[in-house]
Amino acid sequence: MTEPATVKAALTSQSIETPSWAYGNSGTRFKVFARPGVPRTPQEKLDDAAKVHEFTGAAPTVALHIPWDRVDDYAALAAHARDRGLTLGTVNANTFQDDDFRLGSVCHPDPAVRRKALDHLLACVDIMDATGSRDLKLWFADGTNYPGQDDVRERQDRLAEALAAVYEQLGDDQRMLLEYKLFEPAFYTTDVPDWGTAYAHCLKLGPRAQVVVDTGHHAPGTNIEFIVATLLREGRLGAFDFNSRFYADDDLMVGAADPFQLFRIMYEVVRGGGLTADVAFMLDQCHNIEEKIPAIIRSVMNVQEATAKALLVDREALAAAQRTGDVLEANTVLMDAYNTDVRPLLAEVREEQGLDGDPMAAYRRSGWATKTAEERIGGQQAGWGA
Repeated sequence: MTEPATVKAALTSQSIETPSWAYGNSGTRFKVFARPGVPRTPQEKLDDAAKVHEFTGAAPTVALHIPWDRVDDYAALAAHARDRGLTLGTVNANTFQDDDFRLGSVCHPDPAVRRKALDHLLACVDIMDATGSRDLKLWFADGTNYPGQDDVRERQDRLAEALAAVYEQLGDDQRMLLEYKLFEPAFYTTDVPDWGTAYAHCLKLGPRAQVVVDTGHHAPGTNIEFIVATLLREGRLGAFDFNSRFYADDDLMVGAADPFQLFRIMYEVVRGGGLTADVAFMLDQCHNIEEKIPAIIRSVMNVQEATAKALLVDREALAAAQRTGDVLEANTVLMDAYNTDVRPLLAEVREEQGLDGDPMAAYRRSGWATKTAEERIGGQQAGWGA
């Protein structure tokens, strides 16, 4: 049985990166609902992110998305983050919102379009240098809709060429995180559709190329914890994009659809040493009908709860049951940990850090939502529109 002090230490050291875009207006492809007090600038997004960290103590970094978070001075943006107790984290590239990318970006049949996409990726590396960010995250909407539309093998060659050029530009302490997605927006072929494709490209590039597991990017019934265990075993799990989905890539709050799945994933993370390895725990969510900051606070708490339960698994008892082939006992050990109410433990951990044991209640009392609604009037709210 894991000692309580060990569990507390692990929970105290865990950090969860929040995404800048989750603080803006975002959501479905049909309608994005604006709310009072939504940030208008990257700086205001960081102000909101600072509130999440203030009340959870577990969200010290914020991911950027370029060009959604474009500014004239990235070093100044990093300083703004530091002034609020944050650091700038992963830089996310965007090669899916330009008319030139209709048939793809780095996999496009036109060399000029590929060059444009590559230039954007290299510019993102420059931004990493300015902000001190370690990770560059790449997700490509590239793919085809019709059989024969393009040469599937040649598209992989184009992708490999672009990834190699970006990898070469990275500093010794920087990483490339390659994300995959089963489908959408391309419905016949997707150029990086699964973890195997992402892993194969990363393997060729080198050890600083790692795979991102987005929990919403899989077919229903996919055993994501198996993928996590395999990538950890191979030393190629670079990061998570945590969210939930019911059908496809819904980008709902992590743990909302299947908290038991999140627990199973986090158990494999604990089992594989992922809590102490360089695995980045990031949220990738959209908050359309719910309040944004409370949704992000709740999401951080959901990851913490799943982690706490995973840490409470009696691994000695589990291993003994597995060795003897006691199927029901092995399952019972896991279920006992999952069914444990870890909220009092997490409240205790927070209080020992000088925080309120209930981050949601503390945020409500802070009056931040009222303050921002009154002050953030005029200008254009951040978001991608719809």
